[in-house]
Amino acid sequence: MNRLHPSWQAALALVTCVAAAGLGAMAAAETAAGAAPPYAARHYLILGLLAAGALASATRPPAWAEAAALFVAAHGAAWLLIAGIAGFEGTARAPYYLALAAAWLLGWRCAAVLSGIRPAGRAAATALRLAIPTIFGVWILILWEAITRGAGIPFVLLPPPSAVAVRIANSLPILAADVNQTIFRAVLVGYALGCGAGFAVAILADCVPFLRRGLLPIGNMVSALPIIGVAPIMVMWFGFDWHSKAAVVIIMTFFPMLVNTVAGLAASGHMERDLMRTYAAGYWQTLTKLRLPAAGPFIFNALKINSTLALIGAIVAEFFGTPVVGMGFRISTEVGRMNIDMVWAEIAVAALAGSVFYGVVALVERAATFWHPSMRGG
Repeated sequence: MNRLHPSWQAALALVTCVAAAGLGAMAAAETAAGAAPPYAARHYLILGLLAAGALASATRPPAWAEAAALFVAAHGAAWLLIAGIAGFEGTARAPYYLALAAAWLLGWRCAAVLSGIRPAGRAAATALRLAIPTIFGVWILILWEAITRGAGIPFVLLPPPSAVAVRIANSLPILAADVNQTIFRAVLVGYALGCGAGFAVAILADCVPFLRRGLLPIGNMVSALPIIGVAPIMVMWFGFDWHSKAAVVIIMTFFPMLVNTVAGLAASGHMERDLMRTYAAGYWQTLTKLRLPAAGPFIFNALKINSTLALIGAIVAEFFGTPVVGMGFRISTEVGRMNIDMVWAEIAVAALAGSVFYGVVALVERAATFWHPSMRGG
């Protein structure tokens, strides 16, 4: 017979299930017949599922089997909780939240077990790297959904993720037009021009020491300018269309690229530079064969930082004047109409677009700087 060796998450989940069962029995004894909501009948089924998952984990089966059991128990219980509370929002009591906490603990243990697995194949390793953050993100949505419905939080304060998903599905044409205006015009154009100009000026500053000493202090000052002060000026200069938003993005992305590139160009060691000089290499040969490759991590760091700054800058700039389309325009307008689900839909789409943008830059970095120790270590 296998001895039990529960992890602290599984042990705490079992204790939480026992407490939820006791409180549920006390509440049932004090409730008049027929007064309990229908979802209360699922309470012991949910606790049994959670206890089975915790006990399966405590027997310490193979890692994949333990992760599968924990995944089924945690997510199955969460689905039963959320499905049961639908239609009875605001009526949840302590056993509901205890069961939710036990499910979260098993989900935590599932992610911890997956983190300890070292798959042999590249495809399995890639799938595992994607699965762990996905589980983490899904549990943020599960907790958000379960707590807002269980506590009956007013819709205008915080809508549940399911309501936001419904709004996204019903507003695809509007969201597509906003994404086209904000991201495919203002963000991408401003990002390309701002990063390109910052890189070119960094090379020029590297050639002319006077520019390097003069531009970097100015860059630090300009990077501290508040966007809410710059955006109205850009709107007055370039009009209400996407061009003014692209100008804001250029300002926000120019100096991070400049500062990081200048720092990266100084990252190569003196020994490597002396070696290039012994080979009679000129400035441009040293730049292209030694210093730019050494500056690669710094340049890509600026590109990743700017991928989020560009989106934030374009959305905020749209608050100060834009045609009747755009993510910032939609957010400011729908807040005034109290259509909070539409505001959250825009936020969700912006977060997804920013994550994809950042991920694409990170993939390009991995392909271009595969030789760097940080990439080899990943």
